[in-house]
Amino acid sequence: MSVLVYTENWDGKFKKLSFELVSYAKGIAKQMNTTVVSLSIGNVDETELKKLSNYGANKIISINNSKLNALNNQAYTSVIAQLVARENAEVVVFAHNNTGKAIAPRLSVRLKAGLVTGVVGIPQSTSPFVISKKIFTSKAFAKVTVKTPIRILTLLQNAFGVNESIENTAIEQFEPALNETELKTEVVEVNKVTGKILLTDADIVVSGGRGMKGPENWGAIEELAALLGAGTACSRPVSDEGWRPHDEHTGQTGKIIAPTLYIACGISGAIQHLGGISSSKCIVAINKDPDAPIFEAADYGIVGDVLKVLPDMITAVKELKAG
Repeated sequence: MSVLVYTENWDGKFKKLSFELVSYAKGIAKQMNTTVVSLSIGNVDETELKKLSNYGANKIISINNSKLNALNNQAYTSVIAQLVARENAEVVVFAHNNTGKAIAPRLSVRLKAGLVTGVVGIPQSTSPFVISKKIFTSKAFAKVTVKTPIRILTLLQNAFGVNESIENTAIEQFEPALNETELKTEVVEVNKVTGKILLTDADIVVSGGRGMKGPENWGAIEELAALLGAGTACSRPVSDEGWRPHDEHTGQTGKIIAPTLYIACGISGAIQHLGGISSSKCIVAINKDPDAPIFEAADYGIVGDVLKVLPDMITAVKELKAG
């Protein structure tokens, strides 16, 4: 019996998200009195793999096969299903990101396993297996009971945190049986965004709405983001107007993010937008309308003209960094 966690890597390196997943799997393993098996697919060196042992991985399984260099949902599902059987895994953990959303449902069907997406903590109990997730755009929690022998979970980013739990871990190489009919995807070219922090990776996000008045005023957003080492985002009306690229659009119809700090500048707080950012640890809102819905979700609010408030914030951050 074990808890299997899929730890995604980016160009051979793990990010905070992967360490949070292992920490989370360790929390479940302690409840179930079992061990954590961490799976890595791709070309990751031993030093990087060993980092997973700092967060509770009892066993690290590495699969380095050139046929799996690109994410292929069918092939990855087959590989992970083989590991579930090999390690007798009763719980399988993914991140609630594009990769997790692509693989977890397929694996659920293949293994006839119960799937709970977007969980926010360890189970309330393991017998029966009861776990919580947010519903109604994070306005309520649902307690879900999973009755299948194998349970598959996707964890919301920043929902659990990173906890050190150092283990003396061995690294095993594994060669899965690959079905050539599942290897249909061929990647011929990869174009990556450079010079900016991706929203899905950002610990801090500075976001703007129509209160910014126009694209010519976005320099303040970008300057504050640069000072804070933050990603930049926007509301849907802003991307629809062409002020900002669509890949910065956050909300139910855009990117769903959960940074530690989300700064909403001139965003009214429509329910669709809040549905995409409500899992943020801390929300700071700046809006001249004291009755704007964003203030109901915000931890801190500033009532004022965002075009006047932002320069003051930038000055304050510069002073703090200088002093």
